[in-house]
Amino acid sequence: MSKAVRMAKGSAKGGFNLFLGVSLSTIISSLGVIILGNLLGEDKYGLYTIAFISPALIGLFRDWGINSAMIKYIAQYRSEDKTSEIRKFLASGLIFELVLGTLLSIISFSLAGFLATNVFNRSGTETMIEIASVAILANALVVASQSTFIGFERMGFNSFILICQASLKVFLAVLFIFLGYSTLGAVLGHVVAALITSTFAIIIVYSIFYRKSYGSENGGLNLSRTLKTMLIYGLPLSVSTILAGFLTQFYSFLMVIYCSNSMIGNYSMALNFSTLIAFFTTPIATVLFPAFSKLNPEKEMETLRNVFQSSVKYAALLTVPVTLAIMVLSEPLVFTLFAGRFSYAPLFLTLIAIGYLYSGLGNLSLGSFLNGQGKTKVTMKLTLISMGIGLPLSLTLISAFGIVGLIATTLVAGVPSLAVGLWWIKRHFGATIDWASSARIFLASVVAAVITYIIISQLNFHCWVELFVGGITFLMVYLVAAPLIRALDEDDINNLREMVSDLGPFSHLFNLPLNIMEKLLTIFTF
Repeated sequence: MSKAVRMAKGSAKGGFNLFLGVSLSTIISSLGVIILGNLLGEDKYGLYTIAFISPALIGLFRDWGINSAMIKYIAQYRSEDKTSEIRKFLASGLIFELVLGTLLSIISFSLAGFLATNVFNRSGTETMIEIASVAILANALVVASQSTFIGFERMGFNSFILICQASLKVFLAVLFIFLGYSTLGAVLGHVVAALITSTFAIIIVYSIFYRKSYGSENGGLNLSRTLKTMLIYGLPLSVSTILAGFLTQFYSFLMVIYCSNSMIGNYSMALNFSTLIAFFTTPIATVLFPAFSKLNPEKEMETLRNVFQSSVKYAALLTVPVTLAIMVLSEPLVFTLFAGRFSYAPLFLTLIAIGYLYSGLGNLSLGSFLNGQGKTKVTMKLTLISMGIGLPLSLTLISAFGIVGLIATTLVAGVPSLAVGLWWIKRHFGATIDWASSARIFLASVVAAVITYIIISQLNFHCWVELFVGGITFLMVYLVAAPLIRALDEDDINNLREMVSDLGPFSHLFNLPLNIMEKLLTIFTF
């Protein structure tokens, strides 16, 4: 077994554990969204969304690339068996996040009144913004803990935290709403859930990863030296994160200015539904970062190239069809849960989902590859390209077309940086995408989407029936179209089967479609 396949096998196991956590937490969150959407309605749900915009913007200045540095150096020093260094980076990262998270929460709390009255022109949101500000600190501790879990490739703990936070958020938000706090209660439930979860996360990190595993190491933390190393690596990423986050929040500020609460509620609901695609994209992108961090290009260049190309292809095999299925089924999906409400959400969901199709062009692998290889300055430059395009474009499109203009801006602004990033990787590492495979995957998915659309457009049944029939139709057509069009071959099936072999009883779940496509490949071979 090649090293690339062994790495893919380990990543698949970690990715599947994370997939379970993302899936369960998203299902729980989706149930919460359904309940909150029905309890609050479009208008109040829009206010709930607005309450977190300014804390999210201020929270962008919390990380400074420290979390990414924690993942990289924990993964790197684990592979080099330098346990004392791991302890230093773990503790230094947590201390940094605690201090800066506290400071930014105080700043956000202090600005709540000004922002509510003078920026959003919604004075009634001041108290909600103040409460939402506390989430900056809580999220800092949660994300730092998750970085620890990812660096150690212990995705099970990451999944536990995701599920814990989602469950508490839904339970507490609904509880506070029923107690009569309305939109304020939803915000309060979100924040209290984050605080409780952050406490759980820190306890796990200290008791399992810090005290027990590395408690015997001596030599001190060397906080200043360790943070200097982390910042040298992380600051370019921090600039990237801040700029990308600022761009997103700038779009949100324009959205609040030019769009009604109702349209904001529809857009926010569409974003919630788009997390169905994140079931698949989040685990893939997460496990790729530590995987790329372990590879030394001076000694393992060919392996690095193979891992990059395979990561793009196998990610596309999963995410591209899922994305097109969500797009073609957006209307029955939304209206099954919100009959007569959130009428614009299906359109917004279809448009938002287009961005996930970029996974077939290497979007999920690009950032993980660059950051894993320490090329954070390149990541920063790519973000600057997106920002240079997104800022002027948003001022024109959002003011003229509202939410549709916002989505169009996000879709267009990311394309040039993706193209430049792929060119840079090919020039400096010789790694590239298997364009023919990506094209076949897109073609197979489009065929499934077109046939599904034709069938459900002829139905005149309840939305949930159309959703069920459409989902089954898409799956069956894709399983036939993928081997027929040669979106994958026998080597791909063998590699995928090997990758999922350590998933225990769940491996049979993945082997079923693989066996079907393998038999169809034999039939279609002339």
